[in-house]
Amino acid sequence: MCARPSRLRTRTRRPRRLVAVPVLLCALITLGPPPTANADGTDGTDGPDGSGTSAEVVRLYEEASKATERYETERRAADVQRGRVKELDRLLADERYQVAVLHEDLGRMASAQYRTGGGLPLTARLLLADSPDELLRGRRALGQADLAVTNAVAKTQRAASRLTTARRSAERARGVLDRRTARLARLKRDIETKLETARWTLQGEADEAVAAGQCRGAVRLEQPEPDATRAWVPPVETYELSAGFDSAGERWARRHTGQDFAVDIGAPVRSVGEGRVVRVACGGAFGIEVVVRHPDGYYTQYAHLAAVTVDQGDAVRAGQWVGQAGTTGNSTGPHLHFESRLTPDLGSGVDPAKWLAERGVNLESASTE
Repeated sequence: MCARPSRLRTRTRRPRRLVAVPVLLCALITLGPPPTANADGTDGTDGPDGSGTSAEVVRLYEEASKATERYETERRAADVQRGRVKELDRLLADERYQVAVLHEDLGRMASAQYRTGGGLPLTARLLLADSPDELLRGRRALGQADLAVTNAVAKTQRAASRLTTARRSAERARGVLDRRTARLARLKRDIETKLETARWTLQGEADEAVAAGQCRGAVRLEQPEPDATRAWVPPVETYELSAGFDSAGERWARRHTGQDFAVDIGAPVRSVGEGRVVRVACGGAFGIEVVVRHPDGYYTQYAHLAAVTVDQGDAVRAGQWVGQAGTTGNSTGPHLHFESRLTPDLGSGVDPAKWLAERGVNLESASTE
């Protein structure tokens, strides 16, 4: 009902067979005890607002995204340079072929001149010729042909020289790009390694809070600017769909009650529309969860979170972050369990994909927003 039956980043339209759990695991989750404050007034997490690990995960997400973008830009530029070198090699081969053809033509013309008396002085050839005028005209034509061939050879050689220079320049540029791409790839891997460590640190903190039954308070993260043109959005920006509504599986007591989104730990989870937070809870089958009531009377639930960024009673807008994805509660891996409901309670769910489609959000057509 509330578990995730697929691995991260694996698009799955069919439910997977998983370990059965008692029906009681998917009972309504009630609000846990308030967080236990330390002597300094904090809830025991890093940072003055308890946002240390959560903020670090968000920061590393942004760094990883920027590093990936730079890497892809440099990689595409290097590919363009490789294509340019390949094209220049082709043009250079054509020019060399033309030069070879012209040299062969010149050789044949020189041989023809020799066989027709080209080695005799012009005066002697005029005296011996049957038609001196025709010989002079042929001589002029041959001279013009020699000049044309000589000019063509010189032009082709200059072009080949320019192409060779351009090819060397393109190869140098490609080498620079390749080195920059390699450095960016190393930077990207380093950031992703740090991000993976931070994700599981965040998840560990969430697991400890859930196990102790002490829900941590909201972490206040810097939020992106809202898109005022959109009244409804998917609950996560980048995702792959896994278990769908009403799908069967041994993991759930009866049928799956929501739509699962395969995302990484720490991925921002956002309210699909304007509303007010009516529940922030931890423990039980759903782990850390947030429930939002929308103006049209429907409710949405965001479950298995690693952290929340709102408190009960907060007003939220479409796209505002309400938490960070995780794998708390009855969960087999990082994902967001999302429900749309007639009431705030379990058992009143409607198909989230159809519900969002009625509001202009089509989950089937894209894995990213």
